[in-house]
Amino acid sequence: MKTILTVVVGTFLLLTVAGSAITVDTVPVGDPGNTADTTGHGAVPYSYNIGTYEVTAGQYCEFLNAVAKTDTHALYNANMWSSTYGCKIERTGSPDDYRYSVASDYANRPVNYVSFWDACRFTNWLHNGGLVGSDTETGAYTMTADGIANNTVARNAHWRWAVTSEDEWYKAAYYKTGSTDAGYFQYPTASDNPPSNDLTDTDPGNNATYAIWTGSQYDYTINTPYWRTQVGAHQNSASPCGAFDQGGNVYEWHEAIIVNQDGSYRGIRGGSFYHTGIELRASSRGYGLPTYDSLDFGFRVVQLPEPAALTLLALGTVPLLKRKHP
Repeated sequence: MKTILTVVVGTFLLLTVAGSAITVDTVPVGDPGNTADTTGHGAVPYSYNIGTYEVTAGQYCEFLNAVAKTDTHALYNANMWSSTYGCKIERTGSPDDYRYSVASDYANRPVNYVSFWDACRFTNWLHNGGLVGSDTETGAYTMTADGIANNTVARNAHWRWAVTSEDEWYKAAYYKTGSTDAGYFQYPTASDNPPSNDLTDTDPGNNATYAIWTGSQYDYTINTPYWRTQVGAHQNSASPCGAFDQGGNVYEWHEAIIVNQDGSYRGIRGGSFYHTGIELRASSRGYGLPTYDSLDFGFRVVQLPEPAALTLLALGTVPLLKRKHP
């Protein structure tokens, strides 16, 4: 398994946050102006790059060390270390001098126990250079107390890195590519057939990290202590654009604001190691409170190439899960 912090993969577009502590691998998503799926999702009028992998525990640990010395914004969740399902990021030191480390065998597995607001602040950090002390409160998102309390924080027009919109996520996961009316797959493994949850990934592959109910118990792709596979472990089961693990491993936050009689939520997609394969389908949408940091919630980032950024300065990219997470 190649490490996410240094890998350059085939023809994938590798983007480094200039001068930053981490490297973020991305793949390009083209066919701007494509048609939406029958679900109404997936149309994106511009080209963009999406994270090849889910944000890893190693990358999030670098983020914490860069901006959470005092952890004013509660970016660290103690369950990351203490929970059976945690991504094994440990915090040490005193409240005014926190330090963070991650177990080496978890560094390339997706981070979990992160809220939507944590994800926004991570992308603000990337947007602002990804350096020690880089601002987490402005950039792609303006993190005001009122905006957080009312769940109205939206992506700013000048964004460079962000949490994916639902349409950006959906297109990268399911769109067949090749033209603006190429159509969509049913699963984010470039297939209309349900993937296996087997870790062994033959060529061509159709595998993902999720649970199967056998009638008496759940059959997980991998069990304790890891639960989640290393990112890209299903190396022959990429999405049509070349992103990995958009099905399974962890649910991924996206920007959609979903309001119903119970409250105001943010969207998640993609299924997780802890739930069944029905969550991987294009028709499956879910949501959670933006403050909710669960054992199977993570995220993926999106990046706007410079030429596209110049044409989008005046374009808002506010996107839009049903099925309340337990």
